Amino acid sequence: MTSINEQPVPVASPFIGEAEIAAAVRVMRSGHVVQGPEVASFEDEFSALVGGRHCVAVNSGTSALHLLLLALGVGRGDEVIVPSFSFAASANAVRLTGAQVVFADIEPGSFGLDPDAVEAAVTPRTAAIMPVHLYGHPVAMGRLMRVADRHRLAVVEDACQAHAAALDGIPVGSFGAGGAFSFYPTKNMHSLEGGMVTTGDAALARTVGLLRNQGMERRYANEIVGANMRMTDVSAAVGRVQLGRLGAWTERRRANAAYLDAHITVPGVTTPPVAEGARHVYHQYTVRVPGVREAAMAELTEAGIGHAVYYPTPIHRLDPYWEPDQKAGRVWDLPETERATAEVLSLPVHPSLAQEELERVAASVNALEAIL
Repeated sequence: MTSINEQPVPVASPFIGEAEIAAAVRVMRSGHVVQGPEVASFEDEFSALVGGRHCVAVNSGTSALHLLLLALGVGRGDEVIVPSFSFAASANAVRLTGAQVVFADIEPGSFGLDPDAVEAAVTPRTAAIMPVHLYGHPVAMGRLMRVADRHRLAVVEDACQAHAAALDGIPVGSFGAGGAFSFYPTKNMHSLEGGMVTTGDAALARTVGLLRNQGMERRYANEIVGANMRMTDVSAAVGRVQLGRLGAWTERRRANAAYLDAHITVPGVTTPPVAEGARHVYHQYTVRVPGVREAAMAELTEAGIGHAVYYPTPIHRLDPYWEPDQKAGRVWDLPETERATAEVLSLPVHPSLAQEELERVAASVNALEAIL
């Protein structure tokens, strides 16, 4: 039970400091508020995080995925392989192109797409694979890229939760044809709201840039059909400040996770494994609590420890995906996805945690021994 002097420990703590506020005010006073010099500078600076790739800023992570798929030519008649254990935006971006989502199962450790399951899901209509670097842990990209190469498929990385994550020293967002990052307020860094497309292909980057801006590079010289998915300069200015904080914040997240790894010792709770060569950036610190998760959540609530389930329903069971698939007679066999959905529980790991709060989190989880 939380004592009268203890404040609840939040599971997430979005940060907006004086520097972010000052940057936003500076831009508003400048009069250049939409896709101006701040956006261009943010794109240039973010490029260093993804091995120097081209970067195109947009208004959300979902838009980044959607526009990248469109720029690659994905559309009606195509299939894209996606994990069902993810936020719905991963699959929504595919559906918005008119393409069909094909779900593949995940690996139990990383929660990322299982390359063997992806291989089994490839059909003549498959156009792309969308790995999701869930919770900040990179997918097994070496094996997955070999599958993609064998079948000549595009790889679109959903790195919306994985800023500064890497595998064998290679940053996520730089493996496939393109990557997508989100700057929503609860992410490891934010821009109030926004997203970024990353790609090593200059022509692809230009196409994404046209698509985000009504098909124009020069005003009124529309080259293709596009939309308004631009990032504002206010968002970019905030994002630039947050990008400067990301390195220290990431190391703090990793240190907090290391503390929890070492001090959560109760049998029955599995702490997050990290694959060899993986740099996990802990957007979420997600444990497994088989069989008693609801009871564990009640105990943690009583102790004042924030927690959340990401995600309680796999995408293939959400109404927009479940009903059409049932009508088409398709039944997805995703045992690891179903198991993860029933067991995962995310605990506080954000960089604002004080040492005393970390100790409370570990002690409260260990106190679950009575119900495990």
